[in-house]
Amino acid sequence: MIASPPSFAARIIAWQREHGRHDLPWQRTRDAYRIWLSEVMLQQTQVATVLPYYLRFVDAFPTVATLAAAPLERVLTLWSGLGYYRRAHHLHAAAKTVVARHGGRFPTDSAALETLPGVGRSTAAAIAAFASDEQGAILDGNVKRVIARHRGIDGWPGDARVQATLWRAADALVAKASIDIAAYTQGMMDVGATLCTRTPRCDACPVADDCIARLEARIDALPAPRPRKELPRRSVTVLLLQRGDDILLEQRPPVGVWSGLWSLPELDCAADPRRYVCTRFNTVANDVRSLSPMKHAFTHFVLTMHPVAMTIPDVRSVFEEPQVGWFTRDAAIAAALPSPIRRLLRAYT
Repeated sequence: MIASPPSFAARIIAWQREHGRHDLPWQRTRDAYRIWLSEVMLQQTQVATVLPYYLRFVDAFPTVATLAAAPLERVLTLWSGLGYYRRAHHLHAAAKTVVARHGGRFPTDSAALETLPGVGRSTAAAIAAFASDEQGAILDGNVKRVIARHRGIDGWPGDARVQATLWRAADALVAKASIDIAAYTQGMMDVGATLCTRTPRCDACPVADDCIARLEARIDALPAPRPRKELPRRSVTVLLLQRGDDILLEQRPPVGVWSGLWSLPELDCAADPRRYVCTRFNTVANDVRSLSPMKHAFTHFVLTMHPVAMTIPDVRSVFEEPQVGWFTRDAAIAAALPSPIRRLLRAYT
């Protein structure tokens, strides 16, 4: 009698145990808090980028209670540069929720995890798999690519109908039998991140033999890319206002782009920077210089910043707004800044 070939899940697990990643700082732990930190940071961000941020967060906030008790600005400062800042706001809000509703004990089941701010179905399933061996499928960006290719699923994964098809396929792969769900989950992440990439290494892939995309020579076509769409463009003037060796920063509103972060004052490109400073801050700007524009692409639009540098007299009592502050250059660069603003300060101060 001819033995049945190993299942998809069995091949992923065997590969992960031999070739997968085993030395990441959030592995080999059942601490749902630390697993959650890593999973939120890894949303739309590569492991190499996340590593130093994760280590700093764990050092600063070793427990969910310490994170919940920290000021939001401290959380944003440590997050600064990691991007997608809404995640940091959700992280802080979720920590407060765990303390308030769960007595500081981080949940380990996906149903409870999905009620936390910023935790969706896939993230909840991954945390539950690593923390408590709960059986469930994940579907992050890398895993979508693996499943779309292996099962020959057409379409852009961001489309609701395509995503529903991918979820059905992902669920089917883990539903047939009890498996080492932690190894399987990590294996799917690792295959997607290291093998089934835009330039795939099919020769090393444990599930290449029955991969529809490979068999039908459609690897480059699957998954389908996001439909091309011209992103809206926006231009603003940003003020690099200096008083002696200090730089003026303004805290952004709690909602919207770069919410809660420190940034440079922003105004419409048609506005007169001198008049703006005179009207808002009741002082005279000197040495006004237009600097080279800088571009930054968000998910939904492209921002062009036109920096204008200016100085004001060394008067200490000019500004009384609580969301405005003077920083030394080093303190400004170390503050909770958006990455483009930090680059701008480094370039022009």
